[in-house]
Amino acid sequence: MKTYFTVLFLGIGLLLNAQSIDYNTKKGFAVHGYDVVAYFDGSAEKGSKDFVVTHDGVKYKFSSQENLDKFKENPVQYLPQYGGYCAYAVALKSKKVNVDPNTFEIRDDKLYLFYNSWGTNTLESWLAKTPDILVEKADANWEQIKY
Repeated sequence: MKTYFTVLFLGIGLLLNAQSIDYNTKKGFAVHGYDVVAYFDGSAEKGSKDFVVTHDGVKYKFSSQENLDKFKENPVQYLPQYGGYCAYAVALKSKKVNVDPNTFEIRDDKLYLFYNSWGTNTLESWLAKTPDILVEKADANWEQIKY
């Protein structure tokens, strides 16, 4: 009986610490360790190991204590869309594709990240199409692939 309760409590603990969706956690951090708050000020800044917080089972780095505090006040406001995967790939192919953390867009107060490598910049492709329609497609596709 003691073993049963131990396993039960361990299982509950794992569930409480589990991520609610699949996040792109390259190198153990969301957004490759970039500061998600700094994007809303218009810049892609690497976070510091001195300013780290965990939200929804995922570690985030920040470039300053001020940004860390802003995130802690309202983390949902700063979370990247689609778990930090490429918004364009989620919209068009319903695929989770890694991103270049320097390639981003803030649209309607939301952070969108994009793949940018080997001569392919999906932010340019995103902007060349109708981004509002792509957001609708990505939102629908994400519901199917987010776990």
